[in-house]
Amino acid sequence: MSKVRVAAFSISVDGFGAGPRQDLQNPLGVRGTELFQWFFPTETFHQHQNQSGGTIGVDNDIARQSFQNVGAWILGRNMFGPVRGPWPDDAWKGWWGETPPYHVPVYVLTHYRRDPIPMLGGTTFYFVTEGIEAALEQARKAAKGKDVRIGGGVSTLRQYLRAGVIDELHLAMSPVLLGEGEPLFAELDWPKLGLTVDRVLAGENATHLYLSRR
Repeated sequence: MSKVRVAAFSISVDGFGAGPRQDLQNPLGVRGTELFQWFFPTETFHQHQNQSGGTIGVDNDIARQSFQNVGAWILGRNMFGPVRGPWPDDAWKGWWGETPPYHVPVYVLTHYRRDPIPMLGGTTFYFVTEGIEAALEQARKAAKGKDVRIGGGVSTLRQYLRAGVIDELHLAMSPVLLGEGEPLFAELDWPKLGLTVDRVLAGENATHLYLSRR
């Protein structure tokens, strides 16, 4: 059965899912890359960068599982790039080069219309201006029975949490304190949202928390 899920979403111990002041030099915000030090060394990350090598173990197994059975993604505009306001042109096509790591349709939430962008490797970026419900409806259709993965960022994840449509949520808690950034937990009553912690798994470089909707 198709699920709406969040997988390998990295957070700090103090609950930030991204650092502050995102820009071209800091795609994840200042110090945001520290949240992914569990993921970057893994064999799975290396493979998605068309590189060899990388570590194996619990973190790698979890990283690999996060990409399994995904038929479509949803991203917030900040995850797609640092461009704000109306699109000035069609030059920006994401952070990932000509072959993004998704390999399926990706629906980008935005207030400004833009034509789809087909990329190498099976990824096509679609830009949805009608809101989170429309993006999810389109993603479900495109996924053809596979899962829809909510990729972030924090604001997008919080919107879908409030909407009560996320079935499974995997948080990778990295052993770092950011002190500032985009808070994931603030002003959300997670039990009232119907979420419960199913299991906790210790990886080599992160603690993995699995939640599901009752």
